[in-house]
Amino acid sequence: MADMAAFREAVTAWAAGGPGDPARELAERLPVRTVVLLEGPSDVAAVDALAARRGRDLAAEGVCVLSMGGAMNVARYTRLLGPPGLGLRLTGLCDERESDWFARGWARAGLGGREDFYVCAADLEDELVRALGPDRVMALVHAEGDHRALTTFLRQPAQRTRAPGHQLRRFLGTKKGRKIHYGRVLTEALPADSVPEPLEALLAAV
Repeated sequence: MADMAAFREAVTAWAAGGPGDPARELAERLPVRTVVLLEGPSDVAAVDALAARRGRDLAAEGVCVLSMGGAMNVARYTRLLGPPGLGLRLTGLCDERESDWFARGWARAGLGGREDFYVCAADLEDELVRALGPDRVMALVHAEGDHRALTTFLRQPAQRTRAPGHQLRRFLGTKKGRKIHYGRVLTEALPADSVPEPLEALLAAV
């Protein structure tokens, strides 16, 4: 049976220059009603983790959570999935510095304005670290067995003058796969009343 993972793979292949028919067929068969466009897999991990906490199965609801491999690809994905392509409802989440890429991608696909996607103050990691607080994030890093790596990182001269929140954001990006892992870990640890507003708004919108 076709599933949302197959649709994601078909769309990614289409965006890379492959055929569009597999994505079209899967979109109808599943069926897909909404696609959430995200910059990378760590964002996907956070959205999936929050949805699971809320008891939601987004794939079963016809919602595809999709990593585009960078905000610069958004125009390609909106063209394929929005009104010029499959005609699906689109929303998304992006870093503040990438919001103009999203806005242009939305406009070129004939979509609405910035109200249809959500912007993190700096990036999602910043939102999560601020929501939890540096002390709680450090405790989670220790619990995940990364305390030695964090201690070594904090000893670097470049880190000594940075604020704790900035240090932690930088640490999360120092090893392949770490941002993805902590996208889930930090989201699962959020108090119910402290979910970052862009993440909360995104989930409420789908």
